[in-house]
Amino acid sequence: MKRAEGAREVLDGAIGATELAATLADIDRLNAWFGGHALTRRQIHRLTADVPHDRALSVVDVGGGTAMFAARLADWARRHGRAIRIVVVERDPATLALARRVVSAYPEVLLIQGDAAALPFHAHTVDIVASSLTLHHLEPEQAVAGLREMTAAARIAVVVNDLLRQRLSLGLVWLATRLLRCHPISRHDGPLSVRRSYSRDELRALAARAGARRLTIRQYPVLGRMLAVLS
Repeated sequence: MKRAEGAREVLDGAIGATELAATLADIDRLNAWFGGHALTRRQIHRLTADVPHDRALSVVDVGGGTAMFAARLADWARRHGRAIRIVVVERDPATLALARRVVSAYPEVLLIQGDAAALPFHAHTVDIVASSLTLHHLEPEQAVAGLREMTAAARIAVVVNDLLRQRLSLGLVWLATRLLRCHPISRHDGPLSVRRSYSRDELRALAARAGARRLTIRQYPVLGRMLAVLS
């Protein structure tokens, strides 16, 4: 399936507050159901297993939306008695306003308005940089810049979780957005997100251009996901 380069999702434009909240809530539900949150959290757990417990983990979530993943990650850290600091980087101020409600009970989560291609972090100053369902919104040059920024900031690794561009994923997302009675914007954007996602080979090329030294990619066809770890 050829990538739908240049196609624009409704969510990437200006939409009303009610529509925005409904669509982002749909994305959180789909992430919860189809492995978006769990795959990233488990990978962060594996990568940070050797980090001493006497210091807090530091995680940056790029394109973190309403901070629902950050809240889940903070809950996981609390359950395991693990100190953690999470920074959510989100460029859209309306989305950040929704995120503030989510993180009001999470002092370990900080919200920052920023862009993936210009992260406000010095080199190797955070343990993990994570990004979920963000890369496919970026065209190749932006994606390279974003991966370069994320790789530079991470001490341990970058975890990229995105959709797997295949016909099975397309069908699953089309069906899920209708069975779960998602907002019309989600029903439009969901399948388009699959078509805009990068293939394994395309991601390898982007990572190489971004200067990544190591890259591992795992595909989860039944979940319609691809998980990459860069360093």
